[in-house]
Amino acid sequence: MATFAFLRNTWRGLTSMRTALVLLFLLALAAMPGALLPQRLTAGDKVGKYFEESPNLAPVLDRLGLFNVFGSIWFSAIYVLLFISLVGCLVPRTVEYAKQMRAKPVLTPRNLARLPHHAKSTVDTSAEDVVAAARERLRGWRTDVRVEDDGSHTISAEKGFLREAGNLVFHFALMAMLVAIAFGKMFGFEGQVIIHAGDRQGFCNSGIYAYDSFRPGLRVDGTELQPFCVRVNDFEATFLHNGQADSFHANVSYQEAADLEAGTWREAGLQVNSPLRLAGGTVYLLGHGYSPRFTVTFPDGQKRTEATQWQTMNTVTLLSQGATKFDPPGVSDPEKRRTGQLAVTGLFAPTAAFEGTLMTSVFPDLRDPAVAVDVMRGDLGNESGKGQSIFEIDKSMVDAGRLKKVARQNLRIGEEIALDDGTKIRFDGVGRWVGVQVGYDPGRFSVLIAGVLVLLGLGASLSIKRRRVWLRATPAPEGAESARTVVEVGGLARTDQAGYGEEFTTLAADLLRPGKER
Repeated sequence: MATFAFLRNTWRGLTSMRTALVLLFLLALAAMPGALLPQRLTAGDKVGKYFEESPNLAPVLDRLGLFNVFGSIWFSAIYVLLFISLVGCLVPRTVEYAKQMRAKPVLTPRNLARLPHHAKSTVDTSAEDVVAAARERLRGWRTDVRVEDDGSHTISAEKGFLREAGNLVFHFALMAMLVAIAFGKMFGFEGQVIIHAGDRQGFCNSGIYAYDSFRPGLRVDGTELQPFCVRVNDFEATFLHNGQADSFHANVSYQEAADLEAGTWREAGLQVNSPLRLAGGTVYLLGHGYSPRFTVTFPDGQKRTEATQWQTMNTVTLLSQGATKFDPPGVSDPEKRRTGQLAVTGLFAPTAAFEGTLMTSVFPDLRDPAVAVDVMRGDLGNESGKGQSIFEIDKSMVDAGRLKKVARQNLRIGEEIALDDGTKIRFDGVGRWVGVQVGYDPGRFSVLIAGVLVLLGLGASLSIKRRRVWLRATPAPEGAESARTVVEVGGLARTDQAGYGEEFTTLAADLLRPGKER
């Protein structure tokens, strides 16, 4: 019995409205570290930087799960407890509300003069006529007419009963929103990929390997993604005279499942805040940058051309850095190939300005493009088994002496560098790359509907006033004129909102209007 009493009291405490409010506050409080600290799923590089800058504090925060707040056990526990508390609160309230809907309005109090709002009059009309006129005036109210033992006719009326319905809709919609968000996080995903403008191959949503970065939901392994393909035909960026971005627009072609079978492409435009919505995901425009194009002519006359995206360093002037890497052609010996690899690294400026040999960019558009490059030759470490950034070379190879700088020069389009072994490297031109994000959230429409219902329910619960009014029509005592009736009206507001006094005064005047006050 003691165990049962403990469980019962625990359940009652958990499902009380006070507990639900406390858990909601704790959920908001627990989400604060997720906003203040970098999170591994969204900013893994910043987490690594935080560890470098705070080597003593970062491990403590990591053990507390503060770098993965929304996936931590303690955050999930608050989330689940809030959900259970909401269910435990709402189900009994819904049952009680359903009973109240079927029930009649409460009986007329014996002493109406004790109510906050009260009016009384004697009219030259029978009690039956008074009640008939009152029912007509109270159309739209929930009413119940009764005849008391002393022959008095009463009306019990109630309005604003939908206030509680709005309250229930608000809380159920809030609970549905929590479920929809959790469903989206479980079965949705986000992925980022860079697409080169004019590249006929483009990007296809065929698996995780197609993305540069991919954040799957808890139930997503990347093997059953809905197929579609996107390619960027061209990209146009316009800037104000001070270099501030004005507009970005990408002309894209895309294929969905049916188009892939037919081999047809559809045209669309992609802009910031104007995504491309497909069945397999929504494609957002995130950013853009430049891809310097280099052609390497090897001593035997063979040529290789590469245009690799370079990373934007300055978002105002679009000064970029990167590394374009080449393998020597026709070399089958792995050892010989590793000693002859090339990397063109350095800076790219869309509108170059020089201070001596130092180059910078003064405008983000392609007005006077130039590069300041170092040419590295040797082993790039591509076969070391370690992952490498496409934007830089492996510095450990430089430190080990296996990758050496053989040239440094500033180049404009059409200019070239000649190396000591006869290799020539020409700066041929500049392409554009577009960064896009593909997001798939199967719960987004449910979240939208739940959000609308939250607003509607909240609006109803705040705007609708719950109030009651009672009328008692008592025939005059025997021996008096038969047409005279004592009419008494009382009112009670079920909420703290002001305004019912004026409404009751108008309502009472109408209910007492059938006769002449004596």
